[in-house]
Amino acid sequence: MFHKALIFSLGILALTGCDAQKKTKTETKTSEMSSNTKTPDQKGDIIYFNEGENKFLKEYQMNVTFKGVSEDSRCPEGVNCIWAGVALAQVEVMGTTTRPVILNLASMDHPARNYHQSADFNGYTITLQEVTPYPKAASDGLKAAMGKYKIGISIKTTESPSGTTTK
Repeated sequence: MFHKALIFSLGILALTGCDAQKKTKTETKTSEMSSNTKTPDQKGDIIYFNEGENKFLKEYQMNVTFKGVSEDSRCPEGVNCIWAGVALAQVEVMGTTTRPVILNLASMDHPARNYHQSADFNGYTITLQEVTPYPKAASDGLKAAMGKYKIGISIKTTESPSGTTTK
């Protein structure tokens, strides 16, 4: 019994000593997300979507739909965590001459866990820049934010080495 209590105490001590989140970072992201009327351009500006929203991006000749967030394991505000966690957004893209493709874009790159912040589609690299709202410690996590998520993506021309072709 004493060993279990000792191991439990060490685990709690390790969790309280880890400081993976910074409040200032999340506060600036939420203030940036409030302006939902930006227009995209070729310079890589961020394009914002509400959950379920669909936009045809004339500049890129593609239709983009933010389907939702399938996973949100980000560490809640005010909580010390061992791992910062990740939010996984499902974005459906369809070019004017292609079939729809669902891209799973993560809030951070972690190839070992198959999380990728960017994906290539039709000669463009689509990158997830922001996911809000940020989880709060008192909420029910993914259930509390269902239908309220907003994302910001950037779209840039894919830089491919000379002599290669695109899919």
